[in-house]
Amino acid sequence: MKIGNYNFIPEYQFNPNRKWRFDYALIDYMVAIEIEGGVWTNGRHTRGKGFINDMEKYNSANILGWHVLRYTPEQFENYIFIKDITELIKNRNENMS
Repeated sequence: MKIGNYNFIPEYQFNPNRKWRFDYALIDYMVAIEIEGGVWTNGRHTRGKGFINDMEKYNSANILGWHVLRYTPEQFENYIFIKDITELIKNRNENMS
């Protein structure tokens, strides 16, 4: 799925030992997009067990070197993540110089 200058892979399984998947991933940059639904309606991501499971997933991703960016469905639909990803990649490149 191409958005802007980026090719996102949907439902990317990032950990070979678990069935966890990112909603969208930029593999070359190790950047993941997670869309957090139910923010205002006590959805799975905001209730106890779902919240704890998400923490385990995101911590695993960080240990493996991924940057996980989280957005509501509305933020995702408005492409807010593109600016964030561009800035993240720019900062990473500057720090490597």
